[in-house]
Amino acid sequence: MKAEIITIGDELLIGQVVDSNSAWMSQQLNGHGFQVVRKTTTGDDEDAIIAAIEAARSTVPLVLVTGGLGPTRDDITLRTLCRYFGAQLHFSEEVYTDMERLFRQRGRVMNELTRLQAMVPDECTVIRNQAGTAPCTWFERDGSVLVSMPGVPSEMKWLMTHEVLPRLAQRFHRDLHILHHTCLVRDYSESELALHLSGFEDRLPSLVKLAYLPQAGIIRLRLSAYGTDGKEATAAIALCRAQLESLLEGHLLAVEDQGTEVLLGDCLRARRCTVGTAESCTGGSIAALLTSVAGSSDYFAGSVVAYANAVKRQVLGVSEHDLQQHGAVSREVVEQMARGALHVLGCDYAVATSGIAGPGGGTPEKPVGTIWVAVADKDAVVSACYRFGTVREQNVQRTVQTALLMLLDRVRK
Repeated sequence: MKAEIITIGDELLIGQVVDSNSAWMSQQLNGHGFQVVRKTTTGDDEDAIIAAIEAARSTVPLVLVTGGLGPTRDDITLRTLCRYFGAQLHFSEEVYTDMERLFRQRGRVMNELTRLQAMVPDECTVIRNQAGTAPCTWFERDGSVLVSMPGVPSEMKWLMTHEVLPRLAQRFHRDLHILHHTCLVRDYSESELALHLSGFEDRLPSLVKLAYLPQAGIIRLRLSAYGTDGKEATAAIALCRAQLESLLEGHLLAVEDQGTEVLLGDCLRARRCTVGTAESCTGGSIAALLTSVAGSSDYFAGSVVAYANAVKRQVLGVSEHDLQQHGAVSREVVEQMARGALHVLGCDYAVATSGIAGPGGGTPEKPVGTIWVAVADKDAVVSACYRFGTVREQNVQRTVQTALLMLLDRVRK
């Protein structure tokens, strides 16, 4: 079954807000046998919204819409849907009761604008929103379904999980089984990996596809099976997975789609070890990523963001002589930072970074993108120098990923 997602909001078009809704919705729909064939983003404009809806309904039986359901004047989705479906807004006592309950729970007082959110179209099924004030509306006409949900991610996710997906499962017969398997590969460039797997790709069954998703330091390989028979799709992807893992033996970072921070955390927890960071050019980004994992308090000790040389000296014990002689971006300094973090944070492993992220600050000897990374434990310290590039954001991202991979290698050994 094919579907399309429409996200509404000027803030999405101008880049002020990143559309995370459609990515999450696509994952959920795939798991329920719906193939998202197109995603469309439109601004807060009635004619543009209607054009997007008409284009979607002309090609797919299911359209999911998010955004534009708030209480302010720029939220025009419900008014536009009424115009499109020939509906009229009417006051819903049920929706208003839900809103009153939610406002009481949050200790807030309703006003006239929030009361207007109880106005809903009369040509739809209203799905009550237990996570927010904006109702979800289900329109059905000429064999197709359009569902409009709030753009607030937490509200949309609650509605999708508890209301929309169960209703879609009842409304539509599942005619497609979609299965994905992703593994993480290291030590290959994308082109080298494609050459290595060319014969494997030539032999793939017709219902299986292989996709390359490169990231800093790793490549995510995704096998996808699309079949009308669930057992056939499951068997095909299991066979291809086994063949792929055999071909990539020694280069597989993980056989599941997990972030390096999760893999490292699992490894540290299994060994009952702790880790800390001493960060200069990454500015705490490694620590932020490690602590983004639930339960990271089991193994994360802390971080020293030693951006200034004075902090390197006074907190981490880096030698003033080495800072003057070799510079902050050097093997000598980054190794001392890692050892200092072990001592100051009292952890089993520490990683340190020091480099020139850019766009300025480079020299002929140390151009922008020169990064030193060191990993230390009680037995030794290892370090390496990298030359990444000239784009600051990419340099930071690549340094974070490289540091985590170096840590993971050390902990696994």
